[in-house]
Amino acid sequence: MAPVVLDLRETDDSRDVVHRAVQALAEGNVVAFPTETVYALAASALCDDAVGRLMDILPSSATAAATPAALAIKSADEALDYVPNLCSLGQRLARRCWPGPVTLLVEDHHPESVIKQLAPGVQQAIAPQGIVGLRVPAHRALQDVLRLLAGPVVLLDAHCSGDVDAVTAREVIETWDRQVQFVIDGGRCRFGQTSSVVRVENAGFEVVRQGVVSPQTIKRLASMIILFVCTGNTCRSPMAEGMFRQLVAQKLGCRPDEVEDRGVIVMSAGIAAMMGGRPSAESVAVMNEMGIDISAHESQPLTEQLARHADLMITMTRSHRQAILAEWPEAADRVFPLCEGGQDIADPVGGPTELYRRCAEKISAELEHWLNKLPH
Repeated sequence: MAPVVLDLRETDDSRDVVHRAVQALAEGNVVAFPTETVYALAASALCDDAVGRLMDILPSSATAAATPAALAIKSADEALDYVPNLCSLGQRLARRCWPGPVTLLVEDHHPESVIKQLAPGVQQAIAPQGIVGLRVPAHRALQDVLRLLAGPVVLLDAHCSGDVDAVTAREVIETWDRQVQFVIDGGRCRFGQTSSVVRVENAGFEVVRQGVVSPQTIKRLASMIILFVCTGNTCRSPMAEGMFRQLVAQKLGCRPDEVEDRGVIVMSAGIAAMMGGRPSAESVAVMNEMGIDISAHESQPLTEQLARHADLMITMTRSHRQAILAEWPEAADRVFPLCEGGQDIADPVGGPTELYRRCAEKISAELEHWLNKLPH
């Protein structure tokens, strides 16, 4: 029987298509979805029979057989439900890559993993060797389906003959018309290329399959980001950034301009900063006395993306931390005042150079202990 085709482009309300797709998955059907990469064949992870029929498709594609089925989840926050002991590197990549075209392969051995609550056949399908592939697709329709469906979705890339990736609904229908009950037609996929598959372990990562995101970009996304935050990002946080980069360079045995190549990115921002402002002349002069050049610094506001990507946000005052948590409460375990004793670093703006010098000395005295508290 030919699959039912639901065209997202020809409906007045996409929610109708989403609700029908949710119902189809819940009833045990195999549904083809557009993603931002290529079309994917999907089955509800709560339907053992549907996942079994989905996996029966796998041997017919050599490319698909080389990569396990992925488990599509709602968000990066859900990753710890499926892999409770996900390492800090895995959490870092999840925050920065999702939603998006990256599948993370991680070990699934924790007894409290939600995966252990799935049927044995489903567990075998998604983690045949104790390794599960997690992904949060960036396509709106599939995201809406995941939000409404009771559980996660098992995904397989839809391949045409010759292992060519299906990037249109027509290609899916021509190849899988007897195995798929519903096809969600969203037009041609945005990237038209498979997701990048990255194996993550405590010791590091390996790009198992090159896809939309290049290995070079993955390397940068895997870097540790330390973000110093003040108000205007023209004196306190730029000085802290410059001094801390120098400390990290000394610890790693490299030059400050080589720190980023070693996997550590040191940045700064301001909660009320404008874009492109220059550092104060006094802070530049004080840093020059310490052999640190911040003259090229340009201020930037603290954005949602910066707050999400940072592994550690170090604020100059307690009120800066409170302001960040008021906007992004989920970042509570990654935001700390610079001073452990509860003191604030007062803003020297408008004061003489000596005031900036004393400010820099106070910041410097607090930075050393943060080297030993960096996330692994």
